[in-house]
Amino acid sequence: MSDDAFLHLPHLRDCLTPAEQSELRVTPEVLAFWDRRAQLLGRGADWRLSDEELESSRHAMLTRRDPDADLWIYSYGSLMWNPGFHFEEVRLAELPGYQRRFSFRTTIGRGSAERPGLMLALERGTGSCRGLVFRIAASRAETESAFVWRREMIRGSYRPSFLSIGTPQGEVTALAFASNPSHADHVGELPLAETAAMIVCASGTLGTNRQYLELVTAQLERLGIEDDYLRDLAQQVEGIPVPAIDT
Repeated sequence: MSDDAFLHLPHLRDCLTPAEQSELRVTPEVLAFWDRRAQLLGRGADWRLSDEELESSRHAMLTRRDPDADLWIYSYGSLMWNPGFHFEEVRLAELPGYQRRFSFRTTIGRGSAERPGLMLALERGTGSCRGLVFRIAASRAETESAFVWRREMIRGSYRPSFLSIGTPQGEVTALAFASNPSHADHVGELPLAETAAMIVCASGTLGTNRQYLELVTAQLERLGIEDDYLRDLAQQVEGIPVPAIDT
């Protein structure tokens, strides 16, 4: 194997946030900071899953794989430009039977209680979802998976699964975080106009919901990936004036 993680996608070399510079590399210290911030926002201790619940679910998932094998992580949203973990290789990837949808309500991160936003999830659907897949070395899988697990599973919004992912270099089995429809924050696929209106208004501790959409669409364009849903949504959002900020 090549020592160059960007062998297959050299144009991404300067387009991904390095792990050590990522605000989404969720160390225990970052998690403690998020807890303090949630407390200031009036959230109770149950705003997220406990450390014990997170670790228990992570270990239960990792026992399903060969501990001596490298770990692949599938990405379709913010992991595509800010993975927050160290990796040995990145490839273009295609996951059949799923599609991106802004189907989760968020009141923290890129939304607030007053102006909730929407976050992307993998929903079952026709066609396929194209994104990236990252390979983490087996020797680093235990450590690096903890960072991504705290980030993706912090509220139990997703159902992690090992799925078959197609890549130009061959099929791999990767960990993917798909939608959890039974979660209280799951709203499903809303009408496009309603989705756009929420995205335009929402803002939280990580920035605006509109910026999140722009970052996703920019990375997909960089990768040469067409997504009709996001294209139509971005067009709707562009037609809505940015709301005035309350003072």
